[in-house]
Amino acid sequence: MSTAKAPLVGKTAVVTGAARGIGAALAAGLAARGANVALVGLEPKELEAAADACRILGEAEEWEADVTDRARMAEVATEVCDRFGSVDIVVANAGIAIGGPFADSDPEAFDRVIEVNLLGSIATARAMLPALTRSKGYLLQIASLAALTPTPLMAAYCTSKSGVEAFAHSLRSEVRPDGVDVGVAYLSWTDTDMVRGADQDEVMAEMRARLPWPANRTGRLEPAVERLTAGIIRRSAHVYGQPWVRSMQWLPRGVLPAAIGLRGPREMARISGRLAAGAEQRRRPVGPGGAAGLRKSTNSGSK
Repeated sequence: MSTAKAPLVGKTAVVTGAARGIGAALAAGLAARGANVALVGLEPKELEAAADACRILGEAEEWEADVTDRARMAEVATEVCDRFGSVDIVVANAGIAIGGPFADSDPEAFDRVIEVNLLGSIATARAMLPALTRSKGYLLQIASLAALTPTPLMAAYCTSKSGVEAFAHSLRSEVRPDGVDVGVAYLSWTDTDMVRGADQDEVMAEMRARLPWPANRTGRLEPAVERLTAGIIRRSAHVYGQPWVRSMQWLPRGVLPAAIGLRGPREMARISGRLAAGAEQRRRPVGPGGAAGLRKSTNSGSK
């Protein structure tokens, strides 16, 4: 296979949240470009299936791990290096979400979103950074348009994604002298189990449908993953899952929160009664991956 078709031959990529959705698709995309792939996730059957799909394309192994478990993630880093010889690329992708008003949210579920999305990304970076320093590698933090648009009914998710964006930007300057590059990926609604799970809530789906175009659209998974993969190959500082998201990134930071602050209260008043009626169903993370993420992993085995 030519280097043009397989630019990542000889490189090892670690992808968290790799059992399904963006993580599983991205792991396969990296394997197709020649990378050895280490898939990290919480759902054993789904994780094995995702790894099997990667093994058709190249070398791949799966590691069951909770990204918030620092000791376990340190073990994973060591085991990946033992298996493949290095860690050259890390994609901090693991994430879960809940929707609905903050006042109605389950405190445990709300905090768990912050823990998985933000503290899990930090634990991933902490575990993998020594290996990335040795390889002069690249870390891609999966953020979201939610980092730029603090919308009502998504307080936990927006908070966590704003946090990982800030963390990655801070880390970039610290590790660049060591030859490590750090990128941030921004995606809008993308066709995954998480988004489909969120759309099962009629009120949440209606609120999203009322967003301005194209923010109300669900983007296809495959093109978004292609853009992420291309960004990894380029070691880009900023990667956009949907091309139009780039324009949101470069708006003055106060514009979008101000616009949402004007429209949001009217929308909340319009749906307040319907939100109250369905409050109980929103007290848990959306989608099957979210359900798995809510349960803290106690598995200390390797694979």
